[in-house]
Amino acid sequence: MPFIKTISEDEASGGVAEMLEAHRDQLGYVPNYARLFAQRPAVYGAWQQLKDAIAGEMDPRRYARELRSSYCALAHGKVLADKFLDAATVHALAIDHAGAGLDEVDVAIMDLATKVAADTTEVTEADIQRLRGLGLSDPEIFDVVLAAAARCFFSKAVDAVGVQPDAEFSELEPGLREALTVGRPIAEH
Repeated sequence: MPFIKTISEDEASGGVAEMLEAHRDQLGYVPNYARLFAQRPAVYGAWQQLKDAIAGEMDPRRYARELRSSYCALAHGKVLADKFLDAATVHALAIDHAGAGLDEVDVAIMDLATKVAADTTEVTEADIQRLRGLGLSDPEIFDVVLAAAARCFFSKAVDAVGVQPDAEFSELEPGLREALTVGRPIAEH
């Protein structure tokens, strides 16, 4: 249960009701984060624009895992397992991305994203040079930084007020679900 009130579909009206309905239409349910951001729909709209602007040029497989946000780990892990990798590889990524069989570029990207999420003062020019040496352009490197920094905003906003990952994540394969539940537990309903 969140620490602050979230907005239910029954309470919503106008643009907030439309926002919640759009989530239901897309996912088949209204996610807990949408109920939270219904408190501040303009912030959510700005977040969506920022996220879409960053993601527009990026490989959709590139996610940071450092934040200890179950919500983000479960959501992104599910996308990876549904669209790009098998569940065993996603499980391995959650445990140790460097030993999960990824190529050198993906490991370097995850290393940089981890530093951005954990402590940006730990990022060095050598980290950037490593990615350049692996063929990434400066705009692609900046996309990694932007995605990790933006994910920090979303994850911290949701986790700071106790919003739990959606109960629908309970349907993931048990081993994968456990590996991706790195912070708050999945909601029961």
